[in-house]
Amino acid sequence: MLVRYLTAATLARVGAEMVVFTLVLLVLERTDNPALAGLTGAAYALPAIVTGPLLGAWLDRTAHRRTALALSQAVLGLVMITMLAVVGRSAHWPVPVLAAIAGTTLPLVSGGFTSMLPSLVRRERLPRANSLEAASFGVATIAGPAAAATIAAVVSVEAAVLAIAGLAMLSILAISRLPVLPAAAQAHDPFLSSVLGGLKHLARTPRLRASTVTSTLLMGVVGMLLITLPLHMASLGMPRSAAGYVWAALELGSVTTALLLGRLSTRWRPEYVVMLSVAAYGLAFTAWPLAGSFAVLVVLAAGTGFLDGPMIPAMFAARQQYSPLELQGRVSTTAASLRVGAAALGQAAAGVLVPAVGTRVALLVIAGCLVGASGLGYLALKIGRNPEAPEEFVRTESAPWT
Repeated sequence: MLVRYLTAATLARVGAEMVVFTLVLLVLERTDNPALAGLTGAAYALPAIVTGPLLGAWLDRTAHRRTALALSQAVLGLVMITMLAVVGRSAHWPVPVLAAIAGTTLPLVSGGFTSMLPSLVRRERLPRANSLEAASFGVATIAGPAAAATIAAVVSVEAAVLAIAGLAMLSILAISRLPVLPAAAQAHDPFLSSVLGGLKHLARTPRLRASTVTSTLLMGVVGMLLITLPLHMASLGMPRSAAGYVWAALELGSVTTALLLGRLSTRWRPEYVVMLSVAAYGLAFTAWPLAGSFAVLVVLAAGTGFLDGPMIPAMFAARQQYSPLELQGRVSTTAASLRVGAAALGQAAAGVLVPAVGTRVALLVIAGCLVGASGLGYLALKIGRNPEAPEEFVRTESAPWT
């Protein structure tokens, strides 16, 4: 059953990872407008800030998770095909509007799938499942940008858009093979109260809050990097699409250590693994502006990715250890929506920052922001913490699927 789950989740995530990179390439190629590229990426991600908590509350109360996941892929495929007819061939405003429509269901791809794991896998197998889940994200972030870059370079950026639509259809077929899971929570409380319950739990649980703050700010920096990298390629004598290979090297390193070191979250507190990993990740970025060739930057990217790998399994472990089963959907999608929203703001900021200061300075800003994210996560852990409050939830029941 875990294989079926990983197949469905990875297909959806590869398409999602292709979307952001492909939209940036499509907008830059057809309009040569970095600000519009940043705005489009932000529009794709920002709706998740609102829809994530709502979708999470609904997921906890429904047995129709497969339908929701499939519909999200259908919407994505339709929007991407429409983009081909709109970008660079009409007014600019429909482009971010269409991106926003596709982005409303984005938390389902990131948090919606992940929230199913505690119901699919027995507690003793969760650390291994979390490592494989992190690898799923890593494979997507490797294959997505690399596929987008390759297809755009060898065929065209329009072909990359069509490939995303094709992946969306394949993911729908894979989702249809997942089991129907019972609702995790009873619908006793009003829906709005249920939504607020997930937000309050994230805010009031210090160890979970620390992990969430750090990983959310990390994604804001990733959003900045998404805009910075394609523009930085010119200084290395490479086309913008070559940034996809840098992303692939970065995520290859991350996947490697996620699989090898994912069990760190069972030996150390997961929130500390998240904070230390992000701080080390940021320090590694200080070397990026020094790369004098594309090959050197690719090697640096792979080495930087090694430092980030333990972060994602630890992030999943924090959500699972510090949240009861009936809150898993809300916690996962709300945290995912915050991460996606932060990435959107990062893209929008980079669209203005990079033309003003240049890509090398922007890379140093990225490094500093990552170290700062770790520090703010530590503050979130310490402020208002009650040592006597229960922060770990142990599941005693066995999952029906293994």
